[in-house]
Amino acid sequence: MRTLSTWACMARVAIAAAFIVAGSMRASAQDPSQNQPGQFDFYVLSLSWSPSFCAAAAARNRGRAAAPECGARPYSFVVHGLWPQFDKGFPHDCEVPSPRLDHRIVASMLDLMPAPRLIYNEWDKHGTCSGLSPHDYFDTVRKARAAVKIPSEYSNLQQSLSVTPAAVEDAFIKANPGLKQSGMAVVCGRNRLTEVRLCLSKDLKFRDCPDIVRHGCHRDQLTMPPVRGG
Repeated sequence: MRTLSTWACMARVAIAAAFIVAGSMRASAQDPSQNQPGQFDFYVLSLSWSPSFCAAAAARNRGRAAAPECGARPYSFVVHGLWPQFDKGFPHDCEVPSPRLDHRIVASMLDLMPAPRLIYNEWDKHGTCSGLSPHDYFDTVRKARAAVKIPSEYSNLQQSLSVTPAAVEDAFIKANPGLKQSGMAVVCGRNRLTEVRLCLSKDLKFRDCPDIVRHGCHRDQLTMPPVRGG
């Protein structure tokens, strides 16, 4: 026979489960409103340090076919993506299925984003949230990249370099008037620098972004592998 305390315990469990279900329903109900094309606060321009990506890919693939950007051409910073962002969180996959990309747009972006698969993926996940047509979105990607100057010391790195996240931030700030530490983040994977993320307003001006900064790398020391051929 169940005691009164047993029934009370079961009741509490049932109530807790009801709250969890209700919370899940509210979350799922909110998701569509968070993924409306054109509804976002600012952009994040993510610049990937290609040598780190290729070093990780080589270790992971163990001799299998290399990623397109890991061939003979000496890429340094490449565009990972231009991401519509909320002050907290971000929209994604705002049109499913996404509008089809013309292969000519893909070909035109390979100088900045040297992998067709990356271009398609970025359009599907992030570009569809911009509220722009494919042509206008990738034109904005190009303008955002042109708005950022890569520090000269990283443009053609010939030897592996040991850096701190703060030093990389300082170099970008020095090269880009108006950029502040409160508007960028250095990202790392294990002991390598992997990305620099810069926050831009919808008109592509530098702006603060506390949530992005908070998720930056907190390691004391990072390695930047040299460009291929270095």
